[in-house]
Amino acid sequence: MRKIDSSLTSTPTIQVIERMMTLMDVLASQEEAISLKEISAKTGLHPSTAHRILNDLVMGRFVDHPQAGSYRLGMRLLELGNLVKNRLNVRDAALEPMRELHRLTQQAVNLSIRQGDEIIYIERAYSERSGMQVIRAIGGRAPLHLTSVGKLFLAADDAQKVRSYALRTGLSGHTRNSLTQLPTLERELTKVRRDGFSTDNEELELGVRCMAAGIRDDQGKLVAGLSISAPTGRLDESWLPKLKATAQEISANLGARVSHVE
Repeated sequence: MRKIDSSLTSTPTIQVIERMMTLMDVLASQEEAISLKEISAKTGLHPSTAHRILNDLVMGRFVDHPQAGSYRLGMRLLELGNLVKNRLNVRDAALEPMRELHRLTQQAVNLSIRQGDEIIYIERAYSERSGMQVIRAIGGRAPLHLTSVGKLFLAADDAQKVRSYALRTGLSGHTRNSLTQLPTLERELTKVRRDGFSTDNEELELGVRCMAAGIRDDQGKLVAGLSISAPTGRLDESWLPKLKATAQEISANLGARVSHVE
């Protein structure tokens, strides 16, 4: 009686999907096309099983077959990835994590993006039952150098761009704490780059302090900032780890690779 290779028999759908993902993970780990023999060795799949699944993936353009016996990831994955990316919205990705951060702090949590030389507030999480809070209007704007989120974006710029910003805006101030001199602002931005977060110490509005962490997309680009605003005596620095972890969570929702989310 002839023995039938079990790898050639029909398998449950979930097992096939698992093997397919294993194959694609191996292809994703290689910059160049890889041989069927190497793929089989790395996945532990019988060559005939790997060959059969790979050929099905080639038909769907998920895998390319540039030459006999070798495979690499296909362009269909890029097309699908771009579709997903275009549908991702930073506001949608941020809203639930923002609400959770607000529940923890009982202070207003703001989502802001850069628009030219200003930040614009695009979302917020707050509760009317949480007592004294600093509520920023959605659509409101503020100069970059006077806000915690704005400093994140300036810190992401090179020195020449920061000097150009200072020249364009004149670094006008709103309060006695505003950073209106370029050397002072540059020292502050160096601190932001070192620490990975930024603060606003009554620089936009007296009686209000803020702390902010950056949100990045799948290319590692800073696309938004998450901030907690509170009356000066209520801002608690113990919130900082959770703020940073929440910003990382939102970044991960946008496809960014984050090393650690607390």
